[in-house]
Amino acid sequence: MSLQILAPGAVLILWSLIMLMWLALSRLPAMKNSGMDLKNAPRGGRGQDLESTLPPQVNWKSHNYTHLMEQPTIFYPTIIILALTGAGTGINLALAWAYVGLRIAHSLYQALINVTSVRFAIFLASTVCLVVLAINAVRVTLAL
Repeated sequence: MSLQILAPGAVLILWSLIMLMWLALSRLPAMKNSGMDLKNAPRGGRGQDLESTLPPQVNWKSHNYTHLMEQPTIFYPTIIILALTGAGTGINLALAWAYVGLRIAHSLYQALINVTSVRFAIFLASTVCLVVLAINAVRVTLAL
């Protein structure tokens, strides 16, 4: 087993939690500023119900947190497969770190600037890393 490939996954988990905190720390004051109160929130309300009420810059953090709950769910089992098969070193380790670095860059860009064309380019680069990791995971498991 090559467990060092799990480190990028652990970093991405931590980063996701940081984004969750950033989301809360920006959303709660914005809700208060707009006159909303959690005590008076409609029953069954969800974060997405705030889209039209809160400023876009506040919503961007929420959008990014949602993104971190989507594609990375493919990343985590991919790196676990690579770790368990002993293929979590070399190019796979470098790609895993690149994926995480790009996802963090994507988060920061989306939360702060959010020009869609640039954000998409960062997302595309991270997706290429993930595709190569997934192909490598398939290759090593078929070779077992």
